Amino acid sequence: MKQTTRKKAARAVVSIALLGLVAPLAQAPSAAAAAPHVPLRWSACQDGGPDPRRLCATVRVPMDYGAPGGRTIDIAVSRVPAENPAARRGALLLIPGGPGGSSLGDPSGKGRKLPQEVRDRYDLIGFAPRGLAPSTSVSCGLAQEDLALTRLRPWPAPDGSVDGNMATARRTAEACARNGGALLRHINTVNEARDIDRVRAALGERRISAWGVSYGTYVGAVFTQLFPHRADRVVLDSNDDPDPARLSRAWLAGYETGAEDTFPEFAAWASAPGSPVRLAATASEVRPLFLRLAARLDREPIPWPGANPPRLDGNVLRQTMLDSFYAPQSRFPVLARLIRAALDGTPLPPAPTPPSQEQQQNLAAVAAATLCNDVAWPSSAADYRGAVAESRAAHPLTAGMPRNAMVCAAWPYPPGRPPVRITGSGSSRVLMVQNRRDVATPLSGALRLREALGGRAVMVVVDSTGHGAYLANGNACGDRAVSRFLTTGARPGQDAYCG
Repeated sequence: MKQTTRKKAARAVVSIALLGLVAPLAQAPSAAAAAPHVPLRWSACQDGGPDPRRLCATVRVPMDYGAPGGRTIDIAVSRVPAENPAARRGALLLIPGGPGGSSLGDPSGKGRKLPQEVRDRYDLIGFAPRGLAPSTSVSCGLAQEDLALTRLRPWPAPDGSVDGNMATARRTAEACARNGGALLRHINTVNEARDIDRVRAALGERRISAWGVSYGTYVGAVFTQLFPHRADRVVLDSNDDPDPARLSRAWLAGYETGAEDTFPEFAAWASAPGSPVRLAATASEVRPLFLRLAARLDREPIPWPGANPPRLDGNVLRQTMLDSFYAPQSRFPVLARLIRAALDGTPLPPAPTPPSQEQQQNLAAVAAATLCNDVAWPSSAADYRGAVAESRAAHPLTAGMPRNAMVCAAWPYPPGRPPVRITGSGSSRVLMVQNRRDVATPLSGALRLREALGGRAVMVVVDSTGHGAYLANGNACGDRAVSRFLTTGARPGQDAYCG
């Protein structure tokens, strides 16, 4: 692994201006108060699973940490014990992405990909964050059409109008206020970090290690900020922009850069002579081909049975592009086949099978509550029109979506407190790992988190494409660095680049 300074690594990959990280630190009230230790009762997990050693339990936590004697809610947790008790170091919490993701099945899922020396040393712990079943759950009761990903992600109309997005935001926010219940107001990142500390205490661990992915990197960073003495070895994988003034708005905006970073890789793959689905003779032809097709589908959508909505329009194609860029090896062919069928007028591939209606409702509610309760969004359509127009002109691949109005534009509840500012004060046992090309959490945002963490973190940049670096879409060099850290605590002496 080639060693380099952070400045050199950043310059080799991308240049950014590190601005806007000056909001005051909002420390959660009583963050330092000790969480009570209530022994867990482990039993077989209701969802079964391939590993009979995985057991589940429930941790009871306050719904409102500002009123700790009030209503409580349940957090579902799971555990696969360390495989070598003599070498056991502690517990490794798998913090899911999202928001709206669960790691409850991960100890016997992606946890099995961990090298033996890591599995020997740690109990692997998963959990369903507050609001997400089988933890005490929430739902907004949205209409079926408002569960479409192109509604939940705010794609503008083909002409760039945001009026429909504002109407959707009002409609979905009203449904959440009507159906979400009291818990919806208490789903946010700070409370998830506090829940993690309750889980740590319930496990009987003085400190807990963590592997956070995507949005889980922000949760992990907040946990290390609020509970610095309770964090052991922390891996932050595929890192969010922590700008405390914007948070989820900054993460959404990251798709502009992420798509631009990744599209050349898709173009090279889709034009290679040996590609299973070749779209063009040269890489330079793929981008205009994609943009022309998206514009044509804006005007003349194609029926797509089984999809929501049941048609392939320009925005559905663009959303499919973003989805495909998460995992190039498996999903580049999915996007290319869809493009080829649309170009040739042949039957479209089967639409992806969605989760159950109940799961979609639950995930949408948790995601909306987290994004909207963490930080205030602009509420006027005028605030979005100019930003969307600018984005469409500069980044036609994403057509203005990353700067558009989500449900948060009409959210009825103000954030409970200012976001936690990530600083260089806190736990110093942090290793960041980041793919160079990541559609959802681009390197530009990861560098902002790296800057915010200062001297307490080291970052390994991996010359790979896709979302999720460690044991996923990274490379062997990056994987070795993370495994070594989890096993021994050793990090590179300075920021490093894995070519």
